[in-house]
Amino acid sequence: MAKTHELRAKSADQMKERLLELKKEQFNLRFQAASGQLENTARVRVVRREIAAIKTILGQQSAVKAA
Repeated sequence: MAKTHELRAKSADQMKERLLELKKEQFNLRFQAASGQLENTARVRVVRREIAAIKTILGQQSAVKAA
């Protein structure tokens, strides 16, 4: 998982692109879990937390711009 200071150093477009990649990975992990093929169950949690971190940082940046 990327550290928050690493995420903040990226542009909004880069974070949105990473968010899209993570959402696709999360989708695939859900299917693997449902079909019993998921080997690394901890990855689900890591992906979910990184998605949350990116969404939080994007929200903070947009709030600063709006103020």
